[in-house]
Amino acid sequence: MKVFADNRRARFDYDIKETFDAGLILSGPEVKSVKAGNVSLTGSYVTVSATAAQLINCHIGPYKYASQPGYQPTQTRRLLLNKHELSQLLGKEKGLIIVPLELYLGRRGLVKIKIGLGKARKKTDKREYIKKRESKKEIREHLG
Repeated sequence: MKVFADNRRARFDYDIKETFDAGLILSGPEVKSVKAGNVSLTGSYVTVSATAAQLINCHIGPYKYASQPGYQPTQTRRLLLNKHELSQLLGKEKGLIIVPLELYLGRRGLVKIKIGLGKARKKTDKREYIKKRESKKEIREHLG
């Protein structure tokens, strides 16, 4: 599984409770641009309605070998989720946010996105997260 973009900031800012894998509707040049690594998930988020889920503010740069007049890199893109997954995302408690975690290549060569349902961390929670991460790092260094 090749990862094209990873949203590491989202894992730090949010406590991810549940993850979902979704398809992403892209045009041909956009797929080539993503596979070339010209994509960023920074600052992007997902909105969900009863009929569809949408990825907002994800930057996919223009493919340099294709002419695309009027192309907008941060346009809204539809996500492919089934009705059961959409209802699961809609029925969640208040205060949870849906953030994209990573963009990767699926089994059949299709571009997929992993989205996470998370709650925003407070500043003190972030400090605890950093302390745990540092202690795990020290343990690994002493054992390895």
